[in-house]
Amino acid sequence: MNATRTGLLAGLILGAAGSIGGFGPFLITLIVGIVGLVIGMVLDGNLDVSGVLGRGKDR
Repeated sequence: MNATRTGLLAGLILGAAGSIGGFGPFLITLIVGIVGLVIGMVLDGNLDVSGVLGRGKDR
């Protein structure tokens, strides 16, 4: 299992554990899952966030 899948799975599990039941908790779980997916993709190198975050040397 690569870091993208691990990040998504961890985010979904943490979101579900933190919020059980209802539509609000579903949205929290979805948001936490997306955050986990993005972190996993960054760690795998599938997503480059240097353009969004910028660099300290650009100044």
